[in-house]
Amino acid sequence: MNAELDLLVRLGDYDRPQGVAERAVQAEELGFDRITVGETTGWNIVPPLTLAAERTEELGISNDVISPYGRTPSMLAQTALTMQDVADGRFRFGIGPSSPAITERWHGQEFDRPLRRTREVIDVLRNVYEEGNPSYDGEIFDIPGLGYERGPHENPPPIDVGTLGPKATEMAGRFGDGWAPQLFTTDGLRDRLEDLERGAELGEKSLSDLRVAPIVRGIAAEDREEARAKARSTVAFLLGAYGPYYGNSVAEQGYPDVVEEIRAAWEERDTDAMAQALPEDVLDELAPAGTPGEVRDWIEAYSEIEGVDAVRLGFVNGMSEDDKRTTMEAVADLA
Repeated sequence: MNAELDLLVRLGDYDRPQGVAERAVQAEELGFDRITVGETTGWNIVPPLTLAAERTEELGISNDVISPYGRTPSMLAQTALTMQDVADGRFRFGIGPSSPAITERWHGQEFDRPLRRTREVIDVLRNVYEEGNPSYDGEIFDIPGLGYERGPHENPPPIDVGTLGPKATEMAGRFGDGWAPQLFTTDGLRDRLEDLERGAELGEKSLSDLRVAPIVRGIAAEDREEARAKARSTVAFLLGAYGPYYGNSVAEQGYPDVVEEIRAAWEERDTDAMAQALPEDVLDELAPAGTPGEVRDWIEAYSEIEGVDAVRLGFVNGMSEDDKRTTMEAVADLA
């Protein structure tokens, strides 16, 4: 496969942060190019990533993605630069606009102007990277400035931006170094890549200057129907219950009736009906789920979309350790 292969890990799957490091070692042994870990309302992302970086030698390390509301821009810059040094230059910093639920119900902040906030955070990050000072006069942040005691960094980590909509993706192309979208069909991803390319041009870059690494959640198992049932349940939950944005995005990609039915089932908290409302063909469009051969072929085909530099494979809900091992091994030879 022409693209790289990343492994997306969920913190909630582990009893101790050390488990993330053990998974990172496993991923490196199997030939994955990068491990990436998200942060929501569980552990702080930094200790697990630090452990993963310390126990690996060549595996790339990323966070996927962090909220711009949970830490100050200067603290985010400190985090990014610290992780770059911990990982010996293998780190990529991920940021995205987040969601109303996490922003308001966890961080206690108003979900106000998320795109503008994300853009200004990126600006401050680059100021600390390049000038060693967060000084900034923006619409949201007014930072007088104070010197970062380690000074400008010789090799700051690239900034990946997780977005879905056209304006947000244009922003990612203009101000970021990479793009990490999620839940896109093949055609939907191609359409959105046009927005990313337009943003890159506004930033005096080309699409080839950005690392495009779409996230897909999948499962490979010998029991094909069980694998598809687990994937269907996970994807339906993301579309119907996990904030409005994933559902809105998939609706705009041509499936408004599917999303509406899934959301109606979620209003009744009927998770079985949610899964049943996701047709086979739509599941096939959004997730690699089935036998090891089917998952391998799906990932390989998705990686061949022009402009894709990496595929980030994450697990679905309800997977056993054997399921995870089977899924990783199914695609490992593509790395």
